[in-house]
Amino acid sequence: MLIKRLLFTTLLPCTFADIQFTSPAAGATLQAGKPITAKWKESGDGTALKDLTSYTLFLCAGGDDPDSIIQLAPINANGQFTTGNEASATVAANVGGTHENAYFLKIQSVGVGGAQVINYSDRFSINGMTGTFPPGVQAGLSKVTGTNGPPSTNQEAPAAAGRAQGAQGDYAVTYTAQTGLIKYAPMQIPPGTKITARTASPRYPTSSVPIAKTFLPTPKQTTTMTASLTNKPASSRAFQVSILQASIVFEDLVTISQAPAASMPADDMQKFLNRWRD
Repeated sequence: MLIKRLLFTTLLPCTFADIQFTSPAAGATLQAGKPITAKWKESGDGTALKDLTSYTLFLCAGGDDPDSIIQLAPINANGQFTTGNEASATVAANVGGTHENAYFLKIQSVGVGGAQVINYSDRFSINGMTGTFPPGVQAGLSKVTGTNGPPSTNQEAPAAAGRAQGAQGDYAVTYTAQTGLIKYAPMQIPPGTKITARTASPRYPTSSVPIAKTFLPTPKQTTTMTASLTNKPASSRAFQVSILQASIVFEDLVTISQAPAASMPADDMQKFLNRWRD
């Protein structure tokens, strides 16, 4: 029994520091156009905050299901824990709607060894918002009860998860949260086989863009790696049809190129043409 317990313990992923938000308070009502101030502390469920290096902090909205959560605006896209446990920013009023307790904060922290932890704040409302939420977000909000935010998630460090799993995990890290020399971008969304939309709509709401007023530092990243295509084109009906059409066109071109050349005119017609040579 002791051996089984030890083995089970070694297979568990490492536990990393958890962030507990202290502001905004659960169920609070903020005002659009005014700064959103986030404050946090160590939750006590993991290691110390000193083991975390950097973070990204976003204003989010949606349900508890990850598919219904949307990042609306950055509060701090390149935060450092050495500067303190507080961040503040003003977001545009058109990034979301006025649904009660629709909003919460998401902080994605990076540890010294590359481990990551994502924590969410309690839910709160923002009065005066002028935007609307996508249908998926609205569906998630309809299932929300109370003010608790989505559950936290932990990701193992590359050393604990293994090199193969670590390489895949790099693509799961938010692009702005990556600090290494190589950036990892997710795979592009493959096109569908049918057009079902009847009206055009933006995939994500508009967001504010800070304009640089001074020279920015030289980027240290050397290249960007994009995740490989994982779907199988052979399984796509549209792909099969396009390949078949291409092969038919190719065969037609080959047939035309192999056809014998037309013979030159003879007899009286040839004599008539010869008169105009000179």
